[in-house]
Amino acid sequence: MRILVVISLNGEEKEKLQSKMPEAEYIFITTEEITDELVKSADIIIGNVPPQYIKGSKKLKWLQLNSAGTDGYCEAGVIPEGAHLTNATGAYGLAISEHMLGLVLEIKKKLNLYYRNQMEHIWKDEGNVTSIEGSTTLVVGLGDIGGDFARKMKALGSYTIGIKRTKGQKPEYIDELYTMEALDALLPKADIVALSLPGTKDTYHLFNRDKFNLMKKDAIIINVGRGNCICTDDLCDALENGIISGAGLDVTEPEPLPSEHRLWDVPGVVITPHISGFFHLPETLRRIVNISIENLEHFKKQEPLKNVVDFETGYRIPSK
Repeated sequence: MRILVVISLNGEEKEKLQSKMPEAEYIFITTEEITDELVKSADIIIGNVPPQYIKGSKKLKWLQLNSAGTDGYCEAGVIPEGAHLTNATGAYGLAISEHMLGLVLEIKKKLNLYYRNQMEHIWKDEGNVTSIEGSTTLVVGLGDIGGDFARKMKALGSYTIGIKRTKGQKPEYIDELYTMEALDALLPKADIVALSLPGTKDTYHLFNRDKFNLMKKDAIIINVGRGNCICTDDLCDALENGIISGAGLDVTEPEPLPSEHRLWDVPGVVITPHISGFFHLPETLRRIVNISIENLEHFKKQEPLKNVVDFETGYRIPSK
């Protein structure tokens, strides 16, 4: 059994991982050292490798992603038939939800405008701001990330509405819970619309001109899922024409965003370069490592794995 590990582990973490299956051969590499030959020779891969390297693999039994997103891995013919695909749901909620909160505050308190003024040495009052307390937050995608964000917004006094693919039981930090069919009816109620959705055929350009026209004029939208959940041109038009007031984006379409793209200069936009869920917060990597170690133990014991991905939807299959 050969296990290819493409995430950064310290000595103690390597020992802990190896203790779960001591008879296996472990190969620890960086992303820069990934080769087609190494990927094709692995029975288990821990960490993200380019999907094209996996395609055609005859040995792979299980791929543990270090990401929550599964873009490219669920396409037909990538993961061998019978092999397992698991993601890192549960690792990113803390880091990304705090980033989302930062984007909300930056826009609602006009901190982006004051920073611009600071860079130009301008002492200027930018006028009225709005509050999280007393607002209504609509969270579209109530998984680990969306749930953590909703919990924070609820604690700050926002009325929270959640949208999930399947309704299920309402968490205590959500005031109202719906499925996607209710989206159009809910948008006119929201002051803050937060997206934490994967990139699938169902979410592609989910937010377009029609959706923006349903939103409040002083509403803001936050997107930390996938850039293609929003039609970028329609978003630019909505902001430039005062249909909505702001957007906080950690993801864009296209990505990376070309330097000449109009989105950079649209009023009310705050952009970060898809970094909210990276490893800048050490706790994120620690959680990924723990998920991987726990799942290797499950694999060894032939127990159900955690965070198994549904190849049809790209979503994690909920635990029973």
